[in-house]
Formats: sequence, structure tokens, C-alpha cells
Amino acid sequence: MQNLPLVSIITPSYNQGRFIEETILSVLTQDYPSIEYIIVDGGSTDETLAILGKYCNRIRWYSEEDLGQSNAINKGLRVAKGEILAYLNSDDTYLPGAIRRAVHYFTVDHPDSYFVYGEGYHINEKGTIIDRYPTEPFDFRHLAETCFICQPATFWKRDVIEKIGLFDENLQYAMDYDYWIRVAKQYGNLGYINEYLANSRFYRETKTMSKRFEVHEEILKVIRKHYGKGNVPSTWIFAYAHYYMDRLLSRQTRSRNVLFLLGMTTIAVLKFLHYNHTIPLSEFRRWKKFCVDTLFLSRGS
Repeated sequence: MQNLPLVSIITPSYNQGRFIEETILSVLTQDYPSIEYIIVDGGSTDETLAILGKYCNRIRWYSEEDLGQSNAINKGLRVAKGEILAYLNSDDTYLPGAIRRAVHYFTVDHPDSYFVYGEGYHINEKGTIIDRYPTEPFDFRHLAETCFICQPATFWKRDVIEKIGLFDENLQYAMDYDYWIRVAKQYGNLGYINEYLANSRFYRETKTMSKRFEVHEEILKVIRKHYGKGNVPSTWIFAYAHYYMDRLLSRQTRSRNVLFLLGMTTIAVLKFLHYNHTIPLSEFRRWKKFCVDTLFLSRGS
């Protein structure tokens, strides 16, 4: 195989010493020979720098204070030289053959495509598979309702950053979701590989788990920005309301559960009106069913 395209992988990192070596090895052991691996560290104070030093002859790495994950990813993308780009968080991993498969998609299967994502697994802290990431073939309207694109299983051509720019550094939680929507608005249909390419680590300290309210608050703003007034799905609004109440009230008894549901419904109504201005009758029916079902299930509490 001649003229292999260079693939640049960016890893943003901060105090992920317990995971980062596994991440590094998942890149360095790929069976594709033309890889540029760049790690942008935010000034870690744990064992991260010692681990990076072990691989200094096979990776490029920087360690300095940054402005967050989006800023670190963009720093790496600015110096990357690859024709194909991706970023892999410092607690996630590639599966064997992932990069070769992505290159084959761009060079053989669909040379006119600019972005592709594959299947992925959720794994726990020990690297054990928990379940399949809920990936789906691409549908722009459905992307407003759920982020079915597994971030570590994404790859894109350099043309993408030249056309739509880098990640939004004002976003700290939904920067990837925002980027997938921007890419789709520019290029239309996004490519999908029905093969497992990566593992997304799922544990209590991740931003997705530990900052659920902030994550969903940012997602609502991203959806409103891209899909417009009246098009923010109730799935995200209800999730936001749930995590808002989660911070205020436990659900240990049935009476507390009633208060939780009343608060959650009130917040959902206010948010729905804020983002969509009206509430269709179908939504009231859906919320009523949800509340009745939840109260029924909690009757034994």
C-alpha cells in the first residue's frame, strides 16, 4: 500500500495518570504505520509526565496550563500535520485495527466522505466492557434528540477544520456534540462504520457522570443554537430537569419522590417554554404518563 495518509491523533490530558498509559498503548500498538500522536497535557501533577517521558521517542507531547479540554484539543489540532484527524481522551482507548479501518473507509470505501464514526463500548475503570455505546446510523434530525456518535470512534479529514474551524472553546462539556452538528450542517450525511473501533470509559469521576447538570445545561444551548427555536427535544429538557432536582432532593421515600416529580415537571415546563415557547398537548400526555408510571413504581417505597 503506497502513499499512506498520515493520521494525527490528539490526546488532551490532565491528571489521568492511572489511565493514560493504556490510552497511549492503544494508539502505539495500532497496525497502521503512518500515525502522528500528539498529547497536550494541562500541567498534570500526578504520574502523567513520568509516563509521557517513557514514550518521548514515539509521541509529541506538551505540558502547560491550558484553558480546558477544548483548548487542549485545539492546540493539538493546530500543530497536527495529518490528512486524517481524531482526538482520543486520556481515559479512552482504541480497539485493535481502528485506525486502519478508518483510513480504509476514507481511501477505499467512501473517498468522497469527510467524517466517519464507528461503534464503541462503554468500559469501566478496570477496562471491563459494561455495554455497547448506543450508536446509530446517521440521521440529522435524530441527532437533536440524542448524541448517538461515539466520540473516540470518530475520524475526519483535514478539510473539515479548514471549512468549519476548530472546537468551540466556550464549551467545556458538549464541545464534541456541537462539533458533530457543525460538521453535519456543512457536509450533510456523516459516514458510519458498523464495526467496533473504540472504548469510552464510564466512571464516577468523568465529566459526563460528575457534572450531569452542567452537561445538560450546555447541551440545551447547543441544540437551540443549531436547530433553532421550537426544536429543542423534550428528552434533553426532561434530563436537565431531572439532574437539576437530583442536586436538591433525594428520592428515598414516596413523599420525597412526589416532591421530586413535581419539581422536575415544573422545571421542565419552564425550560420547554424558554426554548420552545409553546408546549404541544402530546408533551403533556407524555409527561403525565411518565409521572403516573414513576409514582406507581415507587408505591412500595
